[in-house]
Amino acid sequence: MLTLSKLSAMAALAIAGLSLTACEIGPKQSQQTGYRGTGIVQITDPQNVVSPGEVPPPPYALPAPSGPKASEVYQNVKVLGNISQEEFDYTMAAITQWIVPANAPAEQAGCNYCHNAENLADDSKYTKVVARRMIQMTQNINQNYSDHVKQTGVTCYTCHRGNAVPKYVWTDPAPSDGRLMGNKRGQNTPASSVAYSSLPIGTFAKYMRGKSGPARLISKTIHPTTANVQSVKDAEGNYAIMMHLSQSLGVNCTYCHNSRSFARWEQSSPQRALAWYGLQMVKATNENYIHPLTSVFPANRLGPQGDPYKTNCATCHQMQRKPLGGAQMAKDYPALLTLAPGGAVSPAAARDKLGEDFVFLNG
Repeated sequence: MLTLSKLSAMAALAIAGLSLTACEIGPKQSQQTGYRGTGIVQITDPQNVVSPGEVPPPPYALPAPSGPKASEVYQNVKVLGNISQEEFDYTMAAITQWIVPANAPAEQAGCNYCHNAENLADDSKYTKVVARRMIQMTQNINQNYSDHVKQTGVTCYTCHRGNAVPKYVWTDPAPSDGRLMGNKRGQNTPASSVAYSSLPIGTFAKYMRGKSGPARLISKTIHPTTANVQSVKDAEGNYAIMMHLSQSLGVNCTYCHNSRSFARWEQSSPQRALAWYGLQMVKATNENYIHPLTSVFPANRLGPQGDPYKTNCATCHQMQRKPLGGAQMAKDYPALLTLAPGGAVSPAAARDKLGEDFVFLNG
């Protein structure tokens, strides 16, 4: 006979079981993202949707191109000197609005954040040197990585959103102190970078820097061979970067993959190819534009191993499938769509430098 205490215990177990299965009570919405019948679908909770946020409008109406170039009016304009003074002023006003925090102290407010107020041509502030390269980086993404950003493009606000340093960035984690006891080898330290799992927290350096290899793991052979040297450690890193992708875009695995065979490209959704181009873009951006600025940043803008804060998928997406909900800001800032002379690193050059296998369909 069931007593009240037993019923209470059974109810508690049922509730605990439900919580352990990561189920969320309430209605869900599903959207087919791949070929019919493949189970490639995005499931969302309408009560837990990230708001795209308010996109700042242009500072004022962009004047028609006319008058002298910025380089003819201002001194030491190494980037954007090829556009008119009017468009230059318009772009600078927008960048100030996007990056300088609203609560910045007076000495860092407005133009003073990057410029010496007594001599705007002076390069003494590191922020000005960094800003130049970031403008070139933005131009390069818009022109050379349209396979990922499409016609929407990006602006400085896509990442910064009113912050001097973007909210979602990464550096190499602090190294182990060398002790055998207590050395977690970069794992079992729940962090947002790996969706608070026990997976390796140093995965970004493996997949989003330099000659990073592709995130592939499934073997084509039964036993280990010279062509199959993948390990459990590699699998953990692979899962870690996938957890990051899932959380950064607010999607589940089947947004890109057919779960019957995660590795098969021909059975995946178009979003998987889009994500692949995004990974190449992030690697090239970190290697060619951000990491070379290491010596420019002050110590308080470097990580525990002395590397600068770099980009990952969350830097732009911030838990949304499309950054800023797909708002097309870049079209209002033509100076950020056209490469400044000498500022580009072409995809071909990036491939040669990064050593990435771009024939991904054969991988």
